[in-house]
Amino acid sequence: MSRKTNFVFKVLQVVSWIIFVGLCIQAGGFIFNTVFTLLLNPAGASKFWTEVDLAALYHFNQSHYVTLTVLMCIVTVLKAVLFYNIVLVFHSKKIDLAQPFNDSLKKFIDLVATISFGIGLFSLWGAGFTKNLIEDGLQMPNIADLSFGGGDVWWFMSVILLVIGQIIKKGIEMQQENELTI
Repeated sequence: MSRKTNFVFKVLQVVSWIIFVGLCIQAGGFIFNTVFTLLLNPAGASKFWTEVDLAALYHFNQSHYVTLTVLMCIVTVLKAVLFYNIVLVFHSKKIDLAQPFNDSLKKFIDLVATISFGIGLFSLWGAGFTKNLIEDGLQMPNIADLSFGGGDVWWFMSVILLVIGQIIKKGIEMQQENELTI
């Protein structure tokens, strides 16, 4: 690999670590605030992790509050898991650019596609749930502030990754045929 390619990979590795750590902190904050508000201090709903005010929802219906915050936690944890897998790929060095079509790359792309689908599913579920609460007359924060923005984009990314995974699968088959040819 060239020096420029090595530099790009190092930068991507550092950026992936930073995003992973940030998502872990956000997921931990969501989980802590949910548990803290439910068990110790209901006033915590007014100043949720990202200064989001969920007090109206908490006082309207605690089960709706739990549902919304659990969906927020699931989306954020899935994003952290996604970046954990990206960091793990950089760290384990299982992807060999000299032989790019290999089973490790195929498994990685399939895993990222599956996680992206899950993020999209729970994001759209949370956005729809929030929309229903707004229709019931509750003052709710913006969907992006609740980490539910872009669910359709996550599904789109998932489909694109599945297509790329199939292309890589075909590349693996062709590479194995070429190795068997004399």
